[in-house]
Parts: sequence; structure tokens; C-alpha cells
Amino acid sequence: MSKICQITGKKAMVGNNVSHSKRRTKRRFNVNLFSKKFFWVEQDTWISLTISAAGLRTINKKGLDAAIKDAAKEGYLTEIKYID
Repeated sequence: MSKICQITGKKAMVGNNVSHSKRRTKRRFNVNLFSKKFFWVEQDTWISLTISAAGLRTINKKGLDAAIKDAAKEGYLTEIKYID
């Protein structure tokens, strides 16, 4: 799966490593992603999301249902894995 947060849509950025001699080489700034299971009360089921630390703070602030609805509206949430 690609390195994109399913809640916030954050993905890796590209930049430069700059050495002491100012030589520039490409590098990637990856997102702090992890896979986490949540219990979705409104659907009465467990789901698994790949989220960033910022996405986890968003879920804590808004609630799981509101965060999922906002992510789906923005187009970040393409697929939800339901866990039996």
C-alpha cells in the first residue's frame, strides 16, 4: 500500500540533502505512518486504517465517524478494511 494517510491525505515530500560543500542530492521526507485498528461504533465493527500521527490527533479531536466522513468527502479514504 502507498505511503499516504487515509485521514489527512499526507504523503511523502521530496527535498534535498545539502552537504557542507552545498552539494545537493535528492531525498524523501516520509510521513510518520502506522496501521491502527479502531472500533467504529456507528457501524458496530472493527476497521483498520493506515494513518499518520496527525491523523490520529484528528480522530481524537473530531471523533472517528466525523473524521472518516471528512476524509471520504476530500477523497483521501478510498478503502476501509473491515476486521471480523
